[in-house]
Amino acid sequence: MSLRHVLTFIALAAACAWPAFAQSPAPVERVETGNRVSENIPAIPPELVERLNRYQNTRGAGFAGWTDDGCLLVSTRFAETSQAHRVCAPMGMREQLTFYPEPVAGIDAAPAAADLDGFVFGKDIGGNEAWQLHWFDLGTREVRLLTDGQSRNQGALFSHDGRRFAYSSTARNGTDTDVWVMDFPSGQARPLVAEGGTWSARDFAPDGTRMLVSRYVSASESHPGEVDLSTGEVELFPVEGGTAAFGDFRYAPDGRSVYYVSDEPVDGRSGEFMTLRHHDPDTGALTVLSGDIPWDVEGFEISDDGRHLAFVTNEDGIARLHVRRLPGHEPVALPELPVGVMGGLGFSPDGNRLALTLNTATSPSDVYVIDLASRGLERWTRSEVGGLDAASFVAPTLVRYPTFDEVDGAARTIPAFYYRPANVPAGTKLPVVINIHGGPEGQALPTFNPTAQFLANELGVAMLVPNVRGSAGYGKTYLSLDNAEKREDSVRDIGALLDWIDRQPELDADRVGVYGGSYGGYMVLASMATYPERIRAGVDIVGISHFGTFLQNTEDYRRDLRRAEYGDERKPEIAQLFERISPLNNADRITAPLFVAQGKNDPRVPYTEAEQIVAATRSNGQPVWYLLFNDEGHGFRKKSNSDHFTAATMLFWQEHLLGE
Repeated sequence: MSLRHVLTFIALAAACAWPAFAQSPAPVERVETGNRVSENIPAIPPELVERLNRYQNTRGAGFAGWTDDGCLLVSTRFAETSQAHRVCAPMGMREQLTFYPEPVAGIDAAPAAADLDGFVFGKDIGGNEAWQLHWFDLGTREVRLLTDGQSRNQGALFSHDGRRFAYSSTARNGTDTDVWVMDFPSGQARPLVAEGGTWSARDFAPDGTRMLVSRYVSASESHPGEVDLSTGEVELFPVEGGTAAFGDFRYAPDGRSVYYVSDEPVDGRSGEFMTLRHHDPDTGALTVLSGDIPWDVEGFEISDDGRHLAFVTNEDGIARLHVRRLPGHEPVALPELPVGVMGGLGFSPDGNRLALTLNTATSPSDVYVIDLASRGLERWTRSEVGGLDAASFVAPTLVRYPTFDEVDGAARTIPAFYYRPANVPAGTKLPVVINIHGGPEGQALPTFNPTAQFLANELGVAMLVPNVRGSAGYGKTYLSLDNAEKREDSVRDIGALLDWIDRQPELDADRVGVYGGSYGGYMVLASMATYPERIRAGVDIVGISHFGTFLQNTEDYRRDLRRAEYGDERKPEIAQLFERISPLNNADRITAPLFVAQGKNDPRVPYTEAEQIVAATRSNGQPVWYLLFNDEGHGFRKKSNSDHFTAATMLFWQEHLLGE
């Protein structure tokens, strides 16, 4: 039996288990255009496409590495997909280096000390996330495939001399993610850590004899260790308390001690946040570098010359940059940076400059460079905003609304970013879109959002972006509040937000839509089923409709990772929980218009999750809009596909939220 017939059989079997409804199934109007399949989606008016065009032609640039000659590698899009570019001066020309129909990702430049001039990048096919690693030689402009062409490969890591290259791969059995190491000149690779689970390479020792590795279990549990490169013997480090989360993990310049990010207890005292620590195994001394900052450290970088360390803290969704002089950890004065979100830190080969990606609520991502000696700040890229007036962009405010439970005798509050249209006439009540992030261990951040800008400036719609319980960035207790049997509590946080909207005189509680992708898609469906009389319409992108079928059909390498968060469906009590809370089994309560969008090649949330909720909701008489891209995966990375989805979404809001 072919895969297509198996999936059809599964879908039909599931349909037979759904309750019978009084309504007749909604009619389906299906149109296939190239790789796009549309069902019940009206033709998109040219006027709407034209209004959207400038917003859809905004773009950003992200720092990806330094080259030997002092140029920057950046990732940006000038056509359909993001590709690798090189920029050799502040505000200089972007020279495009890769030209693929699929986006490139995971760009990693060869280290400065290596006898190499180039970078590694990853590329998949149609969003299937089976990334293959390639080497791009800047001297010859030749590209060499490094991996097997079939397995999932990521996490490229060079040794300091460039002779060895490590990465994570599912090549051994398709289920476990092992650490592989390659002799880079010859291309000969072998599995180094193959002990089951999900492993990653973190750092090569300066002398090239050892490597730091980590086994990831969940957002709250990782296990760090060290492997001998000659024997493959792994030594896991003891973790105080038995279980803790670990982030970045690297050798100090001395090659003995380590820097790492963790929420592991210190001296028996547990903490809420991921802090930056330095541990010296010879003396046993542990120094917590960010202990005075009650927020998570997102990541850090160490300069090749060993003189500086830079790290970023996430403070209520706002990024703060810190630089310390090594080995004494003295603070380094920095220029004032725009308020926003940072990523992609990287020291120049000589250690004198620090590059970073900066994104703000009113400007797309761009690359900046700090001169550490002079405190100078230079902008190296200026990404386009579609010819729009950036001064008209709306910056969100941070609000906190009370929810159903208490902390220390007071109502727990949920943070949310509020995009409010400007120049609203007095007495106007604004329709609202609630945008729910995925993960669930993700975090909504005040980044540039062209969709939010279009909604605010063109349609007069407010957007609220909450970080419901289970979101990262607010401590490990908050992160765990939605696990397994507590899953519905995050949906109750959306109910509390609906209450808050009802209390705001400028917001229209009768015109509220919900929007979200992946786990956020589940939240859309669950919210629509739980509060059918309070939600006007919903958009579900690559969302989970039944946790049981999701866990059965997600890719093998993801299954145990997701069980750690959602629960193990093999346990009867968890299976019963999934039957009770999954939107598929409550589709009869989804009575508002629904738009479902999906990528056919999604390895995380299989497209069958979308098709079964579409069929179940239509059985209830609802004319669901359904959009499927055969050349996409977990989200839409090709510009033409993303543009069409956004246009269809705006039309959906116009018809079903605004009533136009």
